[in-house]
This record gives sequence, C-alpha cells and structure tokens, in this order.
Amino acid sequence: MAAGNSGGFAVGWFTLALINAGLAQGKGRSGLNWGLLSLLLGPIATLLLVLQESRRPGST
Repeated sequence: MAAGNSGGFAVGWFTLALINAGLAQGKGRSGLNWGLLSLLLGPIATLLLVLQESRRPGST
C-alpha cells in the first residue's frame, strides 16, 4: 500500500465510527460511547451493534 493512501483509510475509519454512533442512538444506546469504541474496534464494533437488541423505552 502506498504511503499516500493512509489518509483515505483514516477518513473511512472515522466515517464508520460516525455511522456506528448513529446506529447506536437508533437502538437507544449512547452514540458518544459507541462512536469512541468504534474508533478503537472499527468493524468489530459494528458487528456488536448489529447483533445487539434495541433497548426498550423505560429500561436501563
């Protein structure tokens, strides 16, 4: 991989974190926490979010 392509990788990783934050909020979870976790785990965090059930209103 060329050294000049690493910027695109970082942009893609950050975009995935934003998508995961929105997905988490849609499931009733903390978008900020999942966004930060996604910066570390990337696609693994996406998989965890997809496999989790949505929170019901009123449950903690």
